[in-house]
Amino acid sequence: MVRLGLITGFIALIGVLVSGLAAYRVHDQELTVDGIALARAIDVHASLVQDRLTERELLARVASGLFRSPSVIKANMLQPLHSSIYAFKTDFVVAGWIARLRPEEFAAARTELSNAGFPNPTIRAYNDVPLQTSTLAQPVDLLMDVEPRNAETMDFPGRAFDQHPILGPMLARAMSEMKPVASDPLPLLREDGPIGLVLAAPVLQADGAHLAGFVTFSYELAPLMLANDDLSLFSVALKDPRIDDNELVETDRGNVVSRSLGLSSPAPAMSRTVSFGGRDWTLTYYAKTNAMNRARQTAAIVAAIGIALTTIICGLFGYVAYNNLRMSREIQVRIGFERRLTAVIDELNHRVKNILAVIQSIVTRTLRHGADIDVARELLIGRIHAMSNVVSLLSESQWQGVTLKGLFEARAIPHAERIAVSGPDITVSARAAQSLSLLFFELASHSDEGLSLVGKHPHIVAHWEIIGDDSESVFHFRWEEFNTSAATRRADSDFGLILLDRVAPEALGGTSKRYFTDVSYVYELTAPMDTVIDMSERDRTEQFSAPLKPVR
Repeated sequence: MVRLGLITGFIALIGVLVSGLAAYRVHDQELTVDGIALARAIDVHASLVQDRLTERELLARVASGLFRSPSVIKANMLQPLHSSIYAFKTDFVVAGWIARLRPEEFAAARTELSNAGFPNPTIRAYNDVPLQTSTLAQPVDLLMDVEPRNAETMDFPGRAFDQHPILGPMLARAMSEMKPVASDPLPLLREDGPIGLVLAAPVLQADGAHLAGFVTFSYELAPLMLANDDLSLFSVALKDPRIDDNELVETDRGNVVSRSLGLSSPAPAMSRTVSFGGRDWTLTYYAKTNAMNRARQTAAIVAAIGIALTTIICGLFGYVAYNNLRMSREIQVRIGFERRLTAVIDELNHRVKNILAVIQSIVTRTLRHGADIDVARELLIGRIHAMSNVVSLLSESQWQGVTLKGLFEARAIPHAERIAVSGPDITVSARAAQSLSLLFFELASHSDEGLSLVGKHPHIVAHWEIIGDDSESVFHFRWEEFNTSAATRRADSDFGLILLDRVAPEALGGTSKRYFTDVSYVYELTAPMDTVIDMSERDRTEQFSAPLKPVR
């Protein structure tokens, strides 16, 4: 009996040790798995929010770039953009045209607002108080048109927003920096309306030196940054830029409210920063479940099972149960990651649809009234072919970028066999590839006259180089067409000029210039390498496509 007791005690001791070890491993594994799942879910959500913000900022840039010689006193400036902005994205609350008018232009503005059918053409402040023209000496930012026009928005035109406590500083900064700027959070449409943001893009007059006004788009904050799945592992909040230690959250009813953070407030699990309208916005994430408590509960269950089992068979059973539990958690993590990866792919497909919407804008601009139908058809087919080619290249690389030399393939660039291409073999980001593909097509499609002067030798030289060290390197591209002049070279189209001089340089954060020498036509583009390569975008894509590491 003593020996049996010793054996039983020894077996029980082994069972306790094995149970304790299993409980410790389960506790550690639960924390690790929950941390990995939460981190991956947060990264996917932050990436989707950033892509959503980038698309809406691109809409503002495209809308401002499509304005040509705007008459600032017109009250229907948004009508030519109606099909383009609605095809690109339809989730904005209100789109507006804010003209920068001098006091002597108020009378013409009132007449224009009245003729356009707006019920209150009086020139007034943002709080609906009429302005005294005699007391004004500086230009005023006056709302002249809105989309959509309905009972809630028809009363807005005629109001001046340069003295608005939130919109006024936003317009001043957009005018100073000459790029899209986002406002602080504010109620939209009315004082008790949904909380949202306003994005203002400056529009230059035809001379390119004076400000004509602003194109504005307002978005609700909840679907823009705070939208989240009810089944997700976390809840998301936005740090309020107006008040320290406050954050904006979405309620169960879909409303956005502000809450104060105190010493008793729960600590966020993680935070991520996204950029929109020239500003950084901080998203904070809170885990919906307490991983530590759940890990302790799971470990206690395993320990109880191990202590209850006093034989080797029970110990082996506990060990097998532990392994099964580990495998089950690993499978759940893999399934969850595959679902998130599917969501990223859906977002990628959505991005391709948005590219098609940009192509629709290209069609609208190319086939404008008065354009030569043969030339317009040739340019339209070429531009669409260029966009299709770059999308195909990006799809082949899983949207991790394409080589710059690959953009000069004969199937996309006219007369590619006559272009002498030279430069380091670099891979540009997806965003840069789309802009550069259209840029190369526009340059090549307008060199037909000069090409007829040359035989088999290359007539066009496309060269790029990287200048500077890694931290401040600059990408410099030079396109030179020899044996051509202003008289022989086909004139650039209106869309081409906008693309060469504004859209492509602004998309890459650089500058451009074009000119004729005695023997050639030259176009040069300079941009920071950070925007041309955009490693953050590539790292994010590689992270999504990387296989899930096995749980230990």
